[in-house]
Amino acid sequence: MTKMMRSIIPATIQAAPGIDQHDARAVNSAEKRSLYSSRQKIHPKRAGGTFRRIKWMVMLVTLGIYYALPWLRWYRGPDLPDQAVLLDMAHNRFFFFFLEIWPQEFYFVTGLLVLAALGLFLVTSMAGRVWCGYTCPQTVWTDLMIAVERFWQGDRNQRISLDKKPWGLEKIFKKSMTHVTWAAIGVLTGGAFIFYFEDAPTLARDLFAGTAPAIAYLFLGIFAATTYLLGGIAREQVCIYMCPWPRIQGAMVDHETLLVSYRKERGEPRGPHKKGDTWDDRGDCVDCKACVAVCPTGIDIRDGSQLECIQCALCIDACNDIMGKIGRPKGLIAYDTIANQEAAAVGKTAPLKLIRARTILYAVVMGVVGLVMLAALSLRTTLEVNVLHDRNPPYVLLSDASVRNGYVVKVLNKLHEPHTYRLEARGLDGAQISILGVDNSQGVKVSTDDLRELRVYVTVPKDRLATLADATNFSFVVKDMATGHEVARKTLFQKPAGAGNAGN
Repeated sequence: MTKMMRSIIPATIQAAPGIDQHDARAVNSAEKRSLYSSRQKIHPKRAGGTFRRIKWMVMLVTLGIYYALPWLRWYRGPDLPDQAVLLDMAHNRFFFFFLEIWPQEFYFVTGLLVLAALGLFLVTSMAGRVWCGYTCPQTVWTDLMIAVERFWQGDRNQRISLDKKPWGLEKIFKKSMTHVTWAAIGVLTGGAFIFYFEDAPTLARDLFAGTAPAIAYLFLGIFAATTYLLGGIAREQVCIYMCPWPRIQGAMVDHETLLVSYRKERGEPRGPHKKGDTWDDRGDCVDCKACVAVCPTGIDIRDGSQLECIQCALCIDACNDIMGKIGRPKGLIAYDTIANQEAAAVGKTAPLKLIRARTILYAVVMGVVGLVMLAALSLRTTLEVNVLHDRNPPYVLLSDASVRNGYVVKVLNKLHEPHTYRLEARGLDGAQISILGVDNSQGVKVSTDDLRELRVYVTVPKDRLATLADATNFSFVVKDMATGHEVARKTLFQKPAGAGNAGN
């Protein structure tokens, strides 16, 4: 039997009365970290306790939102999508409940990404990789896949035993059902993703009928495969080798950051505790390795802070359970700061400093970005205008000596009803406006939630040219004929040098 196989055989050694010593060891640690080492499969033991319950709740909430949100309806009016959250690629719009974001307003998405990054920095500086341990999609789906594996194959010892068994009906059935369930979860995940881009009920019907666009089946397959592979097969390998965040977080944490920590000053020297023995001259750690057995990334937290630790705190739950059984105080493994551990080593206690210069800076910047986004939302206009002056030629000298400039004017009506607008040229005395194919006196009609592109000509007669510079600033004003609301955009009117002067 190989060394690796011996390392995963369940043991029956007693760490303390009624406490089995798990035959589990860290398979991922600094000294074993290598890009070329073969993977040793991890069989995390089911944990119970406060942090495990928090993880269950977070998983239920996040997965519930992800899978259910495309089916939530939100009425916006006739001829508009009623899906609460929809990225409408066909019409270049993003609907989020009462918000409707246009491509010109992509800065809102940028602002959200900045807020998310700052929030991640803030949380990491306060409590390490808790994002990784509780809300990261990789963690959430891996937790779900492990729960499925545990349902079909049993807890840690049962899964280890099943892996060692020769292939037979029982093993084939349990393994097959595990992978079939994983694949089903992958398909549901891929389906939920593409439902954010099309009306969910309609697309679901088309998918089952085989009439959905090929691109829908392609992305469903891609996300189904990645969910199956990353959540079911790769698991902790994604966190350790593929994800860059463990390397980046080193710049985010400091001595005041709360990290899942083993309190050596209390736990050492460790060793099994026999019935009737005193706790004098020894630590509280009975070396049961329960903390190693439950770790989803295969580390031993007693080795200190490690890159592989995702701060999920399952080892805290496992250790607290053992401490309760042997009658010792809980908290041998706990969220603690490096500063407090260093102080404890000399018999002192360091105060908790979650609010410090770094966290204040992140919070202030988040507040500023948030206020800017709120201000931008409150100042949003229902009418957008863009003006582009012709570059070649910049002007045309007509037969009557008047000068004409050409422009492309884009009028975007963000309202859920058609509106009529009139164009004016302010700051350009005597200018005449003509719109190709449109009578400006009757106004320009723009449909509901539509962008209309206009070819506009501005002509200044000869007798007015003398008062103008060779390049004169003026404003195009687009005015809503029903409400009086208007939007102005500055541009230039150009003429030949000296045009309109006496003798020209």
